[in-house]
Amino acid sequence: MASIGQTVQPTPTREVLSRAQARAALIPDCMVEAQRLANTVISGWHGRRKRGIGENFWQFRPYVDGESLSRIDWRRSARDDHTYVRDREWEAAHTVWIWADLSPSMMYKSTFGAVSKESRALVLMLALAEILARSGERIGCPGVMEPIAARNAAERLATALMHNGTTGGLPDTSMIRGNSDIVLIGDFLDPVEDVMDRLGPLARRGLRGHVVEIADPAEELFPYVGRTEFTDPESGRKLTAGRAETLKDDYARAYIARRDTLADSLRHLGWSFVSHRTDRLASEALVSVHAYLSGMPALKMEGRSR
Repeated sequence: MASIGQTVQPTPTREVLSRAQARAALIPDCMVEAQRLANTVISGWHGRRKRGIGENFWQFRPYVDGESLSRIDWRRSARDDHTYVRDREWEAAHTVWIWADLSPSMMYKSTFGAVSKESRALVLMLALAEILARSGERIGCPGVMEPIAARNAAERLATALMHNGTTGGLPDTSMIRGNSDIVLIGDFLDPVEDVMDRLGPLARRGLRGHVVEIADPAEELFPYVGRTEFTDPESGRKLTAGRAETLKDDYARAYIARRDTLADSLRHLGWSFVSHRTDRLASEALVSVHAYLSGMPALKMEGRSR
């Protein structure tokens, strides 16, 4: 039987950034704004970049009759025939930490998947950074980049990832304070107990978590027949099945049970869970995660296979 899957080379971060920006553009600005307006109050967590009370300069704008003269920036106004006000930025930006598992197990791609799991995780990571940075949020990556509030946050994250190398296993989160959000993207194939031992303390510290499981279609469908050799990309250990098709039903039950247990455990923590396959549009997972971040129920989308 011909090979169904293979281990691929890591995706160049700069290449995936342009794809991530294209994915981010698939979510119309009006939708992003509608979600924000429906779920944001002046003291709310999901702020947007606009003028208000703060220390940082935001923009110059024309003076409007009736405003206090003390707000006029006379130096800027002296440059031409208009009078300008110096606006400060409303400091209600929220911190969102985004992490993607780039370990060897994520390099897998079957003939059924559009891209490798690692490539899809990077696209989602950088596209989410692009959207949140556009909204004025602070974006950080545990162990890779400290939180920043900048329109080019996705580009700076991509550069940081290039110099950081692979980030296997769940990240060190000791630097993260409560009242933040953390988005974790990976295949989460470790035992559920091990995953929850790492995530439970984060929830108890007050972090709002969002887990995105990336799966290759072959991992769900188990399309193997006849003599098949399976290789663990992490340890290199091999398993040979004489008639792989006889394992399909037991495998499917174990695979779904693992996912259901993980999803239920996360929901008990108050965290969200999104499962996404690499033969579907990346924008489906992106919309769902952004909906959770905005405090809305995830959208149920009937996406088409790519």
